[in-house]
Amino acid sequence: MIEPIGTIWVMPVAKGSTIDPERTRATILEAAAPVLYERGLDGIGVAELCARIGISKETLYRHFGTKDALVEAVLEVRSDRVMRWLASAVAAAGEDPADQLSAVFDALGQWYDEPVFRGCAMLNAAAQHHVEAVRAITARHLGRYLELLTGIASRAGAADPHLLGRQLLILVEGATVVAAHHSAVGAGDHARRAALTLLSAARTSLEC
Repeated sequence: MIEPIGTIWVMPVAKGSTIDPERTRATILEAAAPVLYERGLDGIGVAELCARIGISKETLYRHFGTKDALVEAVLEVRSDRVMRWLASAVAAAGEDPADQLSAVFDALGQWYDEPVFRGCAMLNAAAQHHVEAVRAITARHLGRYLELLTGIASRAGAADPHLLGRQLLILVEGATVVAAHHSAVGAGDHARRAALTLLSAARTSLEC
């Protein structure tokens, strides 16, 4: 889930080979993501960032134009990766919505236990970097989370899937904040049990 932290990435180009701009761009994104997650978006300057990932400032500017554009691209890629990861966990859990919901929180709990865990990169970004583009990326990411959770709520037969999905999203993000800033111990498990209680209540009210 989380990329290695503290590694200097270099991108050697074999003599006589052709530089692929898309591949170079993707490699820069992969290398920059863990550094920005560790240090914060505004906690590292362009010169140090380039040194850490093994490129020149000219290369960064050639492919992204500005550091802000690099940050935005890193966040977009990370959002895609997180949602694929959670969607895969849901799909692997089978057809029971309760199992699917458990799978989401179990996956998050494992992430919280990672030594490099620093909280939600999207919320960190919105708090650290007060620009509209970053806030928009964060909003889209939370919207994708909401869509995933609302889908589970709908499959469970909730009377108001969107409301339940929003409640589940609050549990997800609340657990992530607690795990990052207070204690990761039990955060995922506690949130999972609360989420399953909400899901069960939604099913019970529908049956009544």
